[in-house]
Amino acid sequence: MLLADVMQSIPVILGSQSPRRRELLASLDLKFEVLVREIEEVVPSHIESRDAAEYIALEKIGAFSDSEFYDHVVITADTVVVDNADRVLGKPKDAAEARKVLMTLSGGSHLVYTGVAIAYRGEVKSFTSMTVVRFRSLEVAEIDYYLDKYKPYDKAGSYGIQEWIGRIGVDSIEGAFENVVGLPTSHLYSELKQMLIK
Repeated sequence: MLLADVMQSIPVILGSQSPRRRELLASLDLKFEVLVREIEEVVPSHIESRDAAEYIALEKIGAFSDSEFYDHVVITADTVVVDNADRVLGKPKDAAEARKVLMTLSGGSHLVYTGVAIAYRGEVKSFTSMTVVRFRSLEVAEIDYYLDKYKPYDKAGSYGIQEWIGRIGVDSIEGAFENVVGLPTSHLYSELKQMLIK
């Protein structure tokens, strides 16, 4: 049975303003609307880096009240990049920070975690998907060109793998490409099927 058939009569909310997540969810042929609830995205110090994205996704889903959205499928997500020193690299504050982050990622591998939370009729499921990304050594001129032209200041880790820097700089990935973009679609599809097709 196709998930799209089951979900035709269920309103779906994507609790994210990311255009990349909108595109990825739309690629599953699901109808949805975007509704964002603002939260303070602060991760307590006792949460491990690999769990940070899922923690934020659950915080985001908690901002949608059960009474108002009980009969809706609500999907939230968050993505973090973790360098080889286990530091979480969020969205950069400015060009200088983005440049520093890309210099750190250059010539090495890092981890991308996307945490996803799904709520429907009082049930909440969450999961984390991980992808290993390896960058070749980037020249300073390449980093500066990318920052100047693409301005990736809304992206965890200061880059978008689907953009120019990903095309010229990524040597390899281990795991789902879509996870690095911001929504692990295959994993999400499987979780939605388990939740909705009984």
